[in-house]
Amino acid sequence: VTANLDIVQAQARLRQARESLVQANASFLPQLSGSASGGKNYRSQAGGTRTDSSGNVISLGSSNWSSSYSAGANASWQIDLFGELSRSAQAARADLAASGYDLATVRMTIISELVTNYVQARLAQEQLRIARDSRQVQQDNYDIARWRLQAGLVSSLDEQQARAQLAQTSASIPQIEASLRGSLNRIAVLTGQAPGAATRALETPAPIPTAAIDIATGIPADTLRQRPDVRSAERTLAAATARIGVAQARLYPSLGINGNIGTTSNAFKDLFSLITGGVFANVAQTIFDGGRLASQVRAQKAVTDGAFAAYKQSVLGALEDVENAMAALSSARLRKAEFATAYDASNNAAILARSQYQAGLTDFQTLSNSESTLLNARNSPAGAQSDEILALAQLYNAL
Repeated sequence: VTANLDIVQAQARLRQARESLVQANASFLPQLSGSASGGKNYRSQAGGTRTDSSGNVISLGSSNWSSSYSAGANASWQIDLFGELSRSAQAARADLAASGYDLATVRMTIISELVTNYVQARLAQEQLRIARDSRQVQQDNYDIARWRLQAGLVSSLDEQQARAQLAQTSASIPQIEASLRGSLNRIAVLTGQAPGAATRALETPAPIPTAAIDIATGIPADTLRQRPDVRSAERTLAAATARIGVAQARLYPSLGINGNIGTTSNAFKDLFSLITGGVFANVAQTIFDGGRLASQVRAQKAVTDGAFAAYKQSVLGALEDVENAMAALSSARLRKAEFATAYDASNNAAILARSQYQAGLTDFQTLSNSESTLLNARNSPAGAQSDEILALAQLYNAL
């Protein structure tokens, strides 16, 4: 949560929304600005020429430097007559709350994705163990088939079938290893780290996590209160509704109060000898704008209608997510129980087929079929267990 870069970006958006609220609240206060200047002015005036006794031309013009200093301050204050400023602040508060819920949604999504990749990594490790064990058994079967071929007890068909089965199992191992590496790399990126050394500790095989038995799902109203995406959609709707008031307020007159104070002097020591100032009130009303302001009101109402539809969609989606997750969890648990029975039967059948083949009581095709069934039966419980824990994570995410 601390290092994930998606969460860092969502935190930055939350800080941005918080500053937008500060800016909206600042509009209620008077705005004050000040200025000062100082400098020298040069003046030159031509006055003709004359000639002295020596015949030199002398200019009769004059030039001088003068100083100038000034200081002043201006103040303005917009009166919130028709609620434009208050509705803007209300919209900013709703945006801030929505950004907070968006951050919670991102955090929840990232944790869910991390759990998914962790479970997939443990599943891949279990599948690797099963594949390697099966490859060892199939290597033994291949050795037996070659020995029986050399003894003249079977044809080369048994040997080739055993060889093909061994190669197919061996070919599946690199694919599982690539899946494991992909999950570990994704975990590294989700935790804000470069793939490789960051997940070295996870390369040691560990069991697939076991799902809890009892789950308290609560009632649908709890889901709507707990889901940050639903709360975010509700706050987005509130912000859009507030902005209708902002657009409507612009149809009416605006009242502002302006004031200024200043002083000017040719000498810095006399700068504050004479101070002038004034206070003015002004009222402004748009008389004709071609329907622009009225169109803005209608446009904002359309935005609000869309936000309301998005809110209702998020509510329905939340309820759908919970129902789907509960169904997936129930299905995974039922399949897990059936796969356990299937594995027990497939294991017994494979043992019998192997002993019968070694005794020459059955052909290799029967043994090959039983070994393939056993391999699937060993993988299926692991897959069902991972499906169960992933369905549980999906349910928590939906709640």
